Amino acid sequence: MRETLEETGWHVELTAVVGIHQWTLPGTDHMYLRICFAGQALRHDSTRALDHGIQRALWLSRDELGQMSGRLRSPLVLACVDGYLSGQRYPLHLIVDHDRKITGHPPA
Repeated sequence: MRETLEETGWHVELTAVVGIHQWTLPGTDHMYLRICFAGQALRHDSTRALDHGIQRALWLSRDELGQMSGRLRSPLVLACVDGYLSGQRYPLHLIVDHDRKITGHPPA
C-alpha cells in the first residue's frame, strides 16, 4: 500500500482487514475512522526518503507500544494491534474501492 511505503519504506501485500474503528477526539466534534489491515512485509527500500516529519520506522512489541501510549496518535493504534494479536481477520473484499481495484475484486 502506498501509505505504508511512503511512511516506512516497506513494500507490503495486504492479507486481511483486522478491524474498522471509530473514535471522537474528546472535547471536539472531530471523528476519526481507522481501517486496520494485516499484511505481509515483502521488501524494504532503505534508499527511499520517508514522508516529511517521519524520522524512522520501528518494529515494537505490544508491551513497548503500551508503555508509550501517551505518544501514540490515538487509542485506535493499540485497538488495531490488539485486534491483530487476538486473531481478528476479515476478508479484504469487505472494503470496496470504487476508484481503484486494490482488493482483488471488481467494483460493485
